[in-house]
Amino acid sequence: MLKGDYARRCERKSRGITVKQRAIFLDRDGTIIKEKHYLRDYSDVELIEGAIKGLKLLKKMGFKLVIITNQSGIKRGLITEDELEMVHRKLEELLLKKGVAIDGIYFSPDLPIEISRTRKPQTGLLKKAKEELGLKFRGSYSIGDKKEDIEMGKKKGLKTILVLTGYGRENSGEIKPDFVAENLLDAALWIRKNFLKKT
Repeated sequence: MLKGDYARRCERKSRGITVKQRAIFLDRDGTIIKEKHYLRDYSDVELIEGAIKGLKLLKKMGFKLVIITNQSGIKRGLITEDELEMVHRKLEELLLKKGVAIDGIYFSPDLPIEISRTRKPQTGLLKKAKEELGLKFRGSYSIGDKKEDIEMGKKKGLKTILVLTGYGRENSGEIKPDFVAENLLDAALWIRKNFLKKT
């Protein structure tokens, strides 16, 4: 049975937040980990070069890190929620070993043909993460390798970054993000440059 509103928060979720914080809303496949066709085996989780350094830099700047991912493989019958949970636990484990804690993971199992509030580029999971984790959209960013990641961010006024990992190069001519980055580290360096201008 699908979990409420197709979202999962990490066990380390923030509690008692009074000051809303800025966040980096991250795509998963092709952005943090290498793109695999309907990834179901947690042993196949493989980080993309530059991901760790980029995430560390973003954390150092005080951003919350939130993953928002489309996972239609669930409704296609290609992956179970338990398998997805194991993939996410493996991802969190790999990141924690390198000193990076993810603040939340949210997913939508909806199919592209469905009317969905949660499947990117719709903003249902963005809004849910904002409410549950005490975030603010102003000063936040959406980073991903597909046009859906950019469109979702723009709908809520986020700065958007297309990474050229994953499907990024294929999508680079279809959309107009605020910045095009080689990978997550390149994206983080651009954010830091703009962040320092405002401080």
